Amino acid sequence: MTADLPPLRESLEAHGLLAKKSFGQHFLLDLNVTRKIVRLAGPFEGRAVIEVGPGPGGLTRAILESDAGRVTLVEKDRRFVPLLEELDAGDGRLTIVQADALKVDEAKLAEGPTHLVSNLPYNVGTALLIKWLTGPWTPCALTLMFQKEVAERIVADTDDDAYGRLAVISQAVAEARIVMHLPAAAFTPPPKVASAVVHLIPRADRPDRATLKRLETVTAAAFGQRRKMLRSSLKQLGGGALCEAAGIDPDARAETIDVAGFLRLAAALDR
Repeated sequence: MTADLPPLRESLEAHGLLAKKSFGQHFLLDLNVTRKIVRLAGPFEGRAVIEVGPGPGGLTRAILESDAGRVTLVEKDRRFVPLLEELDAGDGRLTIVQADALKVDEAKLAEGPTHLVSNLPYNVGTALLIKWLTGPWTPCALTLMFQKEVAERIVADTDDDAYGRLAVISQAVAEARIVMHLPAAAFTPPPKVASAVVHLIPRADRPDRATLKRLETVTAAAFGQRRKMLRSSLKQLGGGALCEAAGIDPDARAETIDVAGFLRLAAALDR
C-alpha cells in the first residue's frame, strides 16, 4: 500500500504542514527507521495497534505494512487528519480519532489484546506512560519513543543517577528495556536531544491500582528529597516506623532502594 503513496516529505509540502513546537512534534519520515521500530514492536499476529501522535503518518505507514489487525490513530492536531486519511485503504482496518490522548479512554478504542506503538510527543510522553501503566486499561505491550534522557530514567537501576520515581513505577508494572537509539538527525525538524525506543511488557503479577496509588505516594515523598535518609523524607508517611514495617533501613536513601523495597513500603503504608 505504501508503495502507491507519495513520499512523506512531498505529502507534508502538499498540505503545507510544519511541526508545531507547542505540541512537541518531531517527525520520523524515514521508512527504513519506522519499519525497524515496528519490527521491534511485533510480531502483532493480527492484534490491534493504537498509535498516539502519528503526525504525518511515517510510523503509521510501517504499522499498516505489518501483520497488525485494526489500527487506531489518536491525533490531537487536526491539521494532520486529511494526511492520515490518505492512508485509509477503505478496508475498515484504519480508524482515526482526533482527540487529546491524555483524555482518551483506550478501553473503548481497543479490540481485545492491543499493542501501543508510538513516537510520543516530547511534552507529554512521561504523562502518557504513567497513564497507561497505572490506569484501568492495560495494553499487551508498549513500544514507545522518548527523549533519550526519559528512556534512561524508565530503565534505570538503583544507584544510577537516572533512577527515580519513573523507574520504580515503570518496573513495578512492566519489564522495560531500551531496544533502539536514534540521533536527533533522524527527525524533522531535528530536536536538541537524542531519542530512544523503549519496549515494555506488563507483568502478569503487576500491582493492583490501589497499591500503585500508594507506590506513587511513597516514591513522590522519597525522591522528592532524595538526598535525605528515608526516615526524614518519609516522615509525613510514618518515617522510621514505616521503613521498619517494610524491612527497609530507615537510614537508607531513596536511590538505593530497589523496586521490591518500594513495593514493601507501599504495602506497609496500608497497614
